[in-house]
Amino acid sequence: MKKILAFILLMTCASMASADNWPDGTKMDKWFADTSKVDVKSLGRQYVVTDYGVKDDSTIVQTMQLQAVIDKAAKDGGGVIVIPRGTFLSGSLFFKPKTHLHIAEGGKLKGSDRITNYKIVETRIEGETCMYFSALVNADHVDGFTITGKGTIDGNGYNYWDEFWIRRKWNRKCYNKDAQRPRLIYISNSSNVTVQDVHIMNSAFWTNHVYNSDHVRYLDCYIYAPTSGMKAPSSDAIDIDKCHDFLINGCYMNVNDDAVVLKGGKGTYADTMSVNGPVERVLIQNCHYGTTHSMLTLGSESLHDRNIILRNCTSDNTSRVLWLKMRPDTPQQYEYVMVDGVRGKTKSFLFIHPWSQFYNPQKRDDMPASFCRHIIIKNINMDCKSFFDVVAKNDKYDLCNFTFENIKITDEDNKFDPRAIADTKVKNVVINGRKL
Repeated sequence: MKKILAFILLMTCASMASADNWPDGTKMDKWFADTSKVDVKSLGRQYVVTDYGVKDDSTIVQTMQLQAVIDKAAKDGGGVIVIPRGTFLSGSLFFKPKTHLHIAEGGKLKGSDRITNYKIVETRIEGETCMYFSALVNADHVDGFTITGKGTIDGNGYNYWDEFWIRRKWNRKCYNKDAQRPRLIYISNSSNVTVQDVHIMNSAFWTNHVYNSDHVRYLDCYIYAPTSGMKAPSSDAIDIDKCHDFLINGCYMNVNDDAVVLKGGKGTYADTMSVNGPVERVLIQNCHYGTTHSMLTLGSESLHDRNIILRNCTSDNTSRVLWLKMRPDTPQQYEYVMVDGVRGKTKSFLFIHPWSQFYNPQKRDDMPASFCRHIIIKNINMDCKSFFDVVAKNDKYDLCNFTFENIKITDEDNKFDPRAIADTKVKNVVINGRKL
């Protein structure tokens, strides 16, 4: 036990030692060290929804009444919309500049299980800008937006999940959009956003989706969707889409899909479209993962991801730690990605395979090359079924400059081959008690 604690301490110290720099060597902005919580009292007047005619009643949809409170706060100069103790059922809500959302302990904002209660708007979904259903909580062009409190935002997703699985039995090739499910939280075109302490659960579709935003913080959130029984399909914990400067700290994630997912566009010409773009400077730290398809996924709708760090995190039952999805129909460039100080259990630690689900290759003579390079994996202590699950030889992408350092793992498959990737560096790697 003492040896395990010493190893964890060593990993944590090593992680913190590199805390000031990104994997490409550039200095990390001091903003990433700020995990202090927003003081709700500093956000202005509080609008407790029950003071404005909204009823504590889980059986009636009160979208119009709740939206009226948001609109009044915006008209009056801003403030905090407070969901007090009780359950409040709603369709899509749209927050305005200078408005915020606070879910009090014991309070629940619950999504309607009828898609007719969600407006169809121009939005972002699966790497495309299109007309689709809005989320339960929407904030577009709302700089400084906050979601706070120890209450719950509940997507009430059971009937959506049930319909999805029925539809998949009927047509295995149906798209996610065909099932017509709302996301739980969608934040777009906003800066200086904080989501803290909230329980975010049971989303019908993606749980949190942030698009074209910067300086976004998720602090100590509990993000959950069921992974057994009636599973919640495509319930990604946090989708980061064309964003930069993003911090996820101290969160718990258990969802029936990937946990943190980087997105930015898809398609053969995706890099030529202004609605698409890179994801840069993402720090995920001090998080606890229950059951997920992966801890960190780049793709399937990514273009250029750079300076991404996953560090000091624990896995109970993740299928993969780092999943690099390589779409043959999309130019994808993943570089300067670091996984540092991860412990626990996983099936496949590093998973790199072609991703061809629902893809549409087109002819393009000047198609940019796809690659993964400068990927650093260090200070790892895990039990794995397969540490190295990699398709390294592929005519659609190149892999190079991987580093494996200070690693102590069990590996059932025991197929790690550093020669498979060009310019791979190996230092102090111990697999099944044997040092390489």
